[in-house]
Amino acid sequence: MKQFYCSTLLLFIGLVSSYWFGYTPALLGLLYLLASLIAYYLYAKDKKAAINGMWRVPENTLHLSALLGGWPGAMVAQQRLRHKTKKTRFRLVFYLTFLINIGFVLWLHTPAGSQKLHTSVYTLASFAGGLFGGGQVLTVLLQLTRFHVIP
Repeated sequence: MKQFYCSTLLLFIGLVSSYWFGYTPALLGLLYLLASLIAYYLYAKDKKAAINGMWRVPENTLHLSALLGGWPGAMVAQQRLRHKTKKTRFRLVFYLTFLINIGFVLWLHTPAGSQKLHTSVYTLASFAGGLFGGGQVLTVLLQLTRFHVIP
């Protein structure tokens, strides 16, 4: 199996396990998926612009999308689209964003990180409750921010 598929599969397994054992809410996995789709789109847009000689997506934007959780989509896009695979400096910064992300997820599994995550998620849920005041949107958000409880 190729490296980029392995990394993405390991993240998926890690996020599902983390949710199952009550460390993170399902929202974290959804955020990674959304960020990955956005990162893939940005890489595809940049590749198309490079081919057509049009305005390019700045490299800092590509790196920011990876840093904000889109590294799985960015990694797949780099390989599938054959884009940004030769630039050594770009690849080094990309792998730094990858390591920062992995470090962040690991930190969420420490007592301090877990406490910060729980506080942030409950604050978000409370804010959403006041903002939406009930209804289907709030119900979905509360389900996504709920931590799995092991019986």
